[in-house]
Amino acid sequence: QVQLVETGGGSVQAGGSLSVSCAAVGFNDNKNCLAWFRQAPGKAREGVARMNNGLATYADSMKGRFTISRDYAKIAVTLVMNNLKPEDSAVYYCAADKNCHGFTEQEYPYWGRGIQVTVSS
Repeated sequence: QVQLVETGGGSVQAGGSLSVSCAAVGFNDNKNCLAWFRQAPGKAREGVARMNNGLATYADSMKGRFTISRDYAKIAVTLVMNNLKPEDSAVYYCAADKNCHGFTEQEYPYWGRGIQVTVSS
């Protein structure tokens, strides 16, 4: 059984930085895809970034501000978010599978509980 545990997040003023991390347990090896999604109140969940086989992919609106990195020994990813904007406020979710499925959330079978990121103006 794969479990994903998110840590980090919190509150910051606009222009500040935060990070969220996701640790996965239950995979048989470290060759898998870990992705971040987010959901703001009243909005659909959207993809943020994903990493598989050392390749990082970002949603267009996150490019240049967000950086995803991978700890292969721990099967974990960290998303560092810089120059945060109030519109980045959301619950951030970690998702995982053996392979990446783009940012198609329905294709990811494993999800964390989510962690709140709040950016004040």
